[in-house]
Amino acid sequence: MIELDGSSLTLESLGRIAIGGEPAALTAAARARVQASRDVVERHAASGTAVYGVNTGFGALADVAIPHDQLARLQLNLIRSHAAGVGEPLPVPVVRALMALRANVLAKGFSGIRLETLDALIAMLNAGVHPRVPSRGSVGASGDLAPLAHLALVLIGEGTAGDVPGAEALARAGLRPVALAPKEGLALINGTQYMTARGVLATEEAHLLLGAAQIAAAMSTEALFGSVNAFDARIHAIRPHPGQVAVAANLRALLAGSEIVQSHAGCDRVQDPYSERCTPQVLGASLDALAHVDGFRRWRVEAFGAEILAACARA
Repeated sequence: MIELDGSSLTLESLGRIAIGGEPAALTAAARARVQASRDVVERHAASGTAVYGVNTGFGALADVAIPHDQLARLQLNLIRSHAAGVGEPLPVPVVRALMALRANVLAKGFSGIRLETLDALIAMLNAGVHPRVPSRGSVGASGDLAPLAHLALVLIGEGTAGDVPGAEALARAGLRPVALAPKEGLALINGTQYMTARGVLATEEAHLLLGAAQIAAAMSTEALFGSVNAFDARIHAIRPHPGQVAVAANLRALLAGSEIVQSHAGCDRVQDPYSERCTPQVLGASLDALAHVDGFRRWRVEAFGAEILAACARA
């Protein structure tokens, strides 16, 4: 169970939810924050004071007051009007990441959503009810409005989950549609979780590919009777590139004790081709790029063995 509190979700944990299918749950502290935020919305909705997104229109209609008995309708129309995506549906892992990321943002307690609505979103995720979200439509302005609107459609019993109507998909999972309350439509769609989901999953895939590439490089060195001398730590310590240093160390670890490499130790070859001896420089640059994204969390020398084997096993 991955706990969502709005601040501690890691890329790796999100990958476990999106790809591994692990369930999620709100922490007690997050629940308290969400409820406190909702109490503020309820007070403003009842007071009649103009508050953007609660009892006013949106955008150019921000100064248009909405009658109290139309506030829920306003949120419903917001979802329907923005569910205008086109194209092939997103893969399930991307949709799961989208759902988990939106739930995690709402768990911060700043969006004014009701606890029961957020619980319903997480219940959909855990039950494997995956909305059909078209892959085209977001322009990234004010958030990924179209993809998130398609997600929210199923939450309210509309749209489709796979090829099944949203209401039917919910019923099959023992869930009920949500009747949106003031501010909730805006809370569900005003975010950048689609682009974040894509970025996170691309990073996860890059890590797996980088691990596989290092193993392939080590196997190629053996198959071509290459030398490990080009991976000597002293060579790579001269340049201040941590990725290059780490990949060289990984290759030394993979090739340690190799009978094939040792059998060719007396070769009079001056140097191997670039494609062999420059592996640390090439893959190291990729590792440095990933380090910029997630803080160099994987392929560290001290954690090399278990991490790379586990990643490649998942691949």
